[in-house]
Amino acid sequence: MVYDVNALLNHINRIRKEIGHEEVQIEIKEVLFDRDTNEMWIITNDRPDKSAIIGKGGWVVGRLREELNINSIHVESYSDFLQKEYRMNLSLSKLNSFVKNNELDYDSFLALNNLIDILKIKLENLYSFNFYKYFKDLDDSPYNYFEAEKPTAVVALSGGVDSSFSLILAKKLGFNPIAVTVDPGTIVVPKQFKYNIDKLTKDLDVKHEYIEVDYGELISESLAGRFHPCGRCSKIIEETVYSYAIENNIPIVIFGDMLATGSQCITEQIFNIDEIDENENNDIIDVDGEIERHKIIRLNLPASLSLSKLENKSLTSHYNLNKFKGFGCPFLYEVHNKFPHMKKYSIQRILRETRSGVLEPGEALDLIWSFF
Repeated sequence: MVYDVNALLNHINRIRKEIGHEEVQIEIKEVLFDRDTNEMWIITNDRPDKSAIIGKGGWVVGRLREELNINSIHVESYSDFLQKEYRMNLSLSKLNSFVKNNELDYDSFLALNNLIDILKIKLENLYSFNFYKYFKDLDDSPYNYFEAEKPTAVVALSGGVDSSFSLILAKKLGFNPIAVTVDPGTIVVPKQFKYNIDKLTKDLDVKHEYIEVDYGELISESLAGRFHPCGRCSKIIEETVYSYAIENNIPIVIFGDMLATGSQCITEQIFNIDEIDENENNDIIDVDGEIERHKIIRLNLPASLSLSKLENKSLTSHYNLNKFKGFGCPFLYEVHNKFPHMKKYSIQRILRETRSGVLEPGEALDLIWSFF
């Protein structure tokens, strides 16, 4: 259903006047309304128009929602969607090329084509695509994505929003995933994260394994102020998950990376056995006397769909998981407390996600304030 733009503009301008906002000229490109969910999408030409409709402190859009008796109003700028659309088309091109040019087993081929399918549908419904509604409608119909016969992907699951979204989507798209959590102890993976991990894997009927890893050196070096822990922590997690995939002959590893969009959304990683575990004499020699190499497909699932944090939360919120303020990592906050200058590196990470459109400025500000 499409709302009359001029009538809506008159309504918005009246509210702005009544609450003491200055009069401005607002441009609206399109208004969409979903009768089933009682949600409205207002697409403005640019961000200043978006800000005018939201109003200071969200007063204008709040009053508008109440007066129209609508469950939710989403105000978005068309300029932001142009960037999102461009990135999704880059991802679509890369995924199509990857599937065409690589020798994939049938299960991997099937699952990746399911991802291509949902990416195309999301592009066709650029403003209002809703993952939860989409999968609910599929579940209620005789048509659904076929699931791979054997596990096709390992999902790195931390219990946060991005990795939880990745596991839900991997399950729904038929990857038949196994979830793996790298567990250095509660200083990095606290109990509330484990609650999310255990609940989500049970609800989705997904096999899950905790892999204990010794973070002793990383913790002692970080608490001595020698480096910021996040980069090295991520490297350990990636290496551990890749090792698990190779040991279990699973071709795809899925991460909740939000920034690796376009051509970087799916890549082929090549490992020598001894690169994965240098502490064991586990080199496998082929008939020519060379070390056997393993290929692993890395899929950055949220990035492939050019998602924002809000889109991730809109799906994961239906699974009643714990919500966290800030990054949720107790160890990171210990480092911040002991060495306040380390906060700037965490803030740089937040700003990268804000610049890319993953985070809204308000979300970024909340994260930054959680450090103080």
